[in-house]
Amino acid sequence: MLNHLDTNGDGFVNFDEFLVGIRGRPSDVRMRYIEMAFFKFDKDANGFITADDLRGVYDCSMHPKVISGEVAADDVFVEFLKNFGDKNGDGKITKSEWEDYYAAVSSNIDNDEHFCELMKTAWKLDD
Repeated sequence: MLNHLDTNGDGFVNFDEFLVGIRGRPSDVRMRYIEMAFFKFDKDANGFITADDLRGVYDCSMHPKVISGEVAADDVFVEFLKNFGDKNGDGKITKSEWEDYYAAVSSNIDNDEHFCELMKTAWKLDD
């Protein structure tokens, strides 16, 4: 069971790994938005995006802590990059890392419509 749930191979099962293991991968409609966001940046189809590709597009203003005034938008962006999912630390986010990251995000949101709306707002996606 540990091998199945411990997707990052660190010998522990964190909360996101547990939720993804229990809930499974995102639905097809969620995957559509996850892939749309990835391909918005990977224009040359090389299979990865860099942190620089994300700046200027990821809208931190909709983050609940920014809205409440607890945290500045720049602080949310820095934290976002730290936790984004660059598993091997090479400064590139592969499609697989992107999908794994959003599988964890998705597992925390019960409603497909809400998840898709968050993706559209954060990444300025069109249907």
